Amino acid sequence: MQSLLAIAADLSWPFAITMAWVIGEFGHRWTGLPRISFYGVIGFILAQAQVGILPQMDAGPMLVLADVAFGLILFEVGYRINLRWLKNNPWIAVAGLVEALGTFALVYFIALEFDTSRMTALLLASLSMSTSPATIMRVINEERSSGQVTERLVHLTALNCVLAVFTFNIIVGFWMFHSSTDLIEATSSSAAVLAASVAAGTVFGIVVPAMLRRLGNMAQDATVAFALSVMLLVALTYTTSLSPLLATLTFGLVARHRRVAFSQAQRNFGALGELLTVLLFVYAASTLEWASVTAGAALAGAVIAGRLLTKVVGVAAFSHVSGISWRKGILTGVALTPVSVFIILLLEHARQLGVNFGDELNALAAITLMLEVVGPVLVQRVLMLAKETHEIKER
Repeated sequence: MQSLLAIAADLSWPFAITMAWVIGEFGHRWTGLPRISFYGVIGFILAQAQVGILPQMDAGPMLVLADVAFGLILFEVGYRINLRWLKNNPWIAVAGLVEALGTFALVYFIALEFDTSRMTALLLASLSMSTSPATIMRVINEERSSGQVTERLVHLTALNCVLAVFTFNIIVGFWMFHSSTDLIEATSSSAAVLAASVAAGTVFGIVVPAMLRRLGNMAQDATVAFALSVMLLVALTYTTSLSPLLATLTFGLVARHRRVAFSQAQRNFGALGELLTVLLFVYAASTLEWASVTAGAALAGAVIAGRLLTKVVGVAAFSHVSGISWRKGILTGVALTPVSVFIILLLEHARQLGVNFGDELNALAAITLMLEVVGPVLVQRVLMLAKETHEIKER
């Protein structure tokens, strides 16, 4: 009997990932909805806290694989960032800063109105600034989207991620060092980790393109080289307790500006990226518990509404000065709604540092579940309304 249970436990993740992929494919064909919405639903249903097929979550190999999957996506996001475009049109960056800071302030006050502690309100506010690059890039690649809304969405997502990682790490530092005498130490320690993460990504962004130029013919298909480099970088950040999220994003950004063409590489890193994307969304949803979702539903609804308001207003306010119509500005703001996977990985890394939030952040479970399903659909509809998608007939 015990041997059968052991076998079932060993097969649980392969079974869940396969089931999620199959349902995602059929669900996409029958409904036209993004595949990742189905991945999240399956991961949540099969979780230990619900049906109980998947094992109890821990900071083991699945988190490492999820970080690699997310790292590949962040690399692709970073690789699409054009700093020259931001320099020539700084209003895009201004819009990103305004909507992110507006989101932080509004969510903070919303959380206080729901009688949460100031520290919990700060954590909610910092995480709410973010937009999930995993959702954004997956839908963009799936729809083969391109255009003004798509490019602004990618750039604003990257900016939101950087701001969220920075503020979250600083607030977690304060959480770990409660006394005022340790606040300077907490801030400097968090800033040092972030700076070292950026430095690690920068080194990889310089060395890997140089190696590809040296090898010559390998640059014709950089998929494997960049994928292996991301895996190595994630492993390095684990060993040195750095941020894999910030390091991989920086890697992609620097690699782009080293002028090695990434156009020959496969979107979403081909079959490897497809497999890891399924794993990432199943894993993320499997960390949620129904009890936490219901407990935080009211605050979650208010936070989602507040985020949507500030992001739409913040981006739309700078639409004309940044060169797009009001309509496209509003669409871009709406598409910044997804947060799910990004939040979960940040919280998992905080737990690795010994910061256990317990029931403090129940609202995040509800926010994550709601946007795990609705977020990808919103992004897909926005890109369709902007007429930036390219339909591919299913065979």
